[in-house]
Amino acid sequence: MSALKSLLRLPIDALALFTQAKSFEDNAFIGNRLLNRLGLHVLRVVLAHTAMAIRRTLMAWKLPPEDRKAFARDGFLIKPNFLEHSQFLNLGQDVIKIATDEAPQDSVQGDTLTRQYPITDQRLARYPNLHTAMQNPQYQSLLGYVAGRLRVPFRWVQVIYNGQLPSDEADPQRTPHSDTFQPAMKAWLFLTEANESNGAFSYVPGSHRLSLARLKWEYRQSIVGRDLDSRYSARGSLRIKHEELAQLGLPQPRELRCEANTLIVADTRGFHCRGASNGKTVHRVEIWALSRTNPFNPLPGLPFAVLDRLERRVFPKFEQWRQQYFKQSAP
Repeated sequence: MSALKSLLRLPIDALALFTQAKSFEDNAFIGNRLLNRLGLHVLRVVLAHTAMAIRRTLMAWKLPPEDRKAFARDGFLIKPNFLEHSQFLNLGQDVIKIATDEAPQDSVQGDTLTRQYPITDQRLARYPNLHTAMQNPQYQSLLGYVAGRLRVPFRWVQVIYNGQLPSDEADPQRTPHSDTFQPAMKAWLFLTEANESNGAFSYVPGSHRLSLARLKWEYRQSIVGRDLDSRYSARGSLRIKHEELAQLGLPQPRELRCEANTLIVADTRGFHCRGASNGKTVHRVEIWALSRTNPFNPLPGLPFAVLDRLERRVFPKFEQWRQQYFKQSAP
């Protein structure tokens, strides 16, 4: 039965080559040693970077030249005092209500608990201050440019309890890693300070750029992708050792400590990680956003609200089906 399921999955795995699929472990083609020796993974990386370069060029009008230059150099943008003071305070009141009155989606990785509240159309209607913040034109422009996308990203109210759980396993987010083979956007609008007490976001400056050294490293990783030590690496989110960064001509991760009301937008194709917490602060609160579009589409899409609503309804259901499908198909 397992062999039959694997055979029946081949057409799905083949089609997935043209999507965001990244797992060496779960896909018969993406993890194929021979195909990756022939350059399959590297080809997908190069094509995805090329498509994103085109999309960001088409979206360049959204950002001033100094922001585009800083992002091209570093792979992230930092905007302190992002919202007007009164707007930030009002947003905080809505977030407190959400965290107090509504049921979260909890996930545990090692010794860290992440508590999320998806920002749905229904929540935006119930919490007008949250809605106003999400409509901020600069917020939309910054996220749209880095995502290379005209559509609204997925967003959550997020509370992270970094290192607060008893566990023999460390939080995998504290290891420098790249989220996926394609350029992608994540953003954090911090409602609390982010520092050594609760674990600030850390990023390797310039690691979003595609260099020959990086491509060679990607090539070596892809050949043994299914057998990589980290299960996250085997699933396509490649981990990297600190000494390997120097071999690629990259610096060590920079801890981006910041005050509340700071927005950070990053290309998480670059190497990044969550900083360690010294335990003095219990949690970190933020509005977290994520966007990954089809990696090979050179166009930024259409800015129609109806498409945003459709995506927010369909995508979670598709992801739930996909994860359940692969779980049932696993040997």
